[in-house]
Amino acid sequence: METKLTLVLDQKIIARAKSYASHKKTSVSKLVEAYLEKITVDENETAEISPLVKSLSGVLTLPAELDHKKEYGDHLADKYLHD
Repeated sequence: METKLTLVLDQKIIARAKSYASHKKTSVSKLVEAYLEKITVDENETAEISPLVKSLSGVLTLPAELDHKKEYGDHLADKYLHD
């Protein structure tokens, strides 16, 4: 259900927002809605996984004993500490 909301904003910001929305082929209302949705998402709520990410799931099989933090640390050491 959509409900009307009145905001009081600086005129220059409104003009820039309208211009931005026009370039993005959307409305200022949709921009504000997307922003508010993004900042108010429940931290416990899980994000929807895109089909691309789902298709990549399970592509790699890693050994159970792999210490990914150590491996990444070794990678950074090789990259930045060695010639």
